[in-house]
Amino acid sequence: MGRISKSFKKWKEYSKISDLGIIARRKFFNNCFDGALTCAGIVSGIFIIFLSKETSQFTPQTVTVTGLATALAIGISGLWGAFLSEEAERKKKVDDMKKDMAMIEEDEDENNETSNLEIISNKKKKKQVKTLLEKAEDFATLIASLVDGGAPVLGSSLPLIPFFFGGDLRYLHFIFSYIILAALLVYLGNFLGKISGGGRVRYAIHLVTAGVVTLLVSILLGI
Repeated sequence: MGRISKSFKKWKEYSKISDLGIIARRKFFNNCFDGALTCAGIVSGIFIIFLSKETSQFTPQTVTVTGLATALAIGISGLWGAFLSEEAERKKKVDDMKKDMAMIEEDEDENNETSNLEIISNKKKKKQVKTLLEKAEDFATLIASLVDGGAPVLGSSLPLIPFFFGGDLRYLHFIFSYIILAALLVYLGNFLGKISGGGRVRYAIHLVTAGVVTLLVSILLGI
């Protein structure tokens, strides 16, 4: 337990240094929302086809496989792209900070008013800070990438849950899928409202409206 507690304490310190909390929250919302609307588009498109034929060629498993394949594609894309972009940005951040520290060290070396012992002590402290910063940025890159890849998979997969049940495609599959989708959008709206400190209902209405617009666009395309 002591080792686990120590690890959590270290991760918490890394998160503060790298501002991971703000970045992770933003990535989670954006990508989960994207995944949810992507799934809404897939389900709505299949629903239009389902309505247009007396005997549909689609089964619940067809919808599940299509949705999960799309969710995994989005997740892999998000994970891969986020890791590369985060790694590049954070490496630049560390390199810039190293350059700033090097300039400070040169100024101190030229300043004869500071004793040699103080200069050595300051250099040791800066070396520790740089090492801690690098660890924090590596940790933030990994976590931000996982959130970037995992959030759209979550948003795309949850509305597919009803399609795991039943041998034939029914209206109830789509009804329950839309209910889960609406609940997910309401949750994300509350999530945004909590971050902003108010307006949870307003954000929830905005996101549900986006879902309804996606459904209407799918219907119009089907017509």
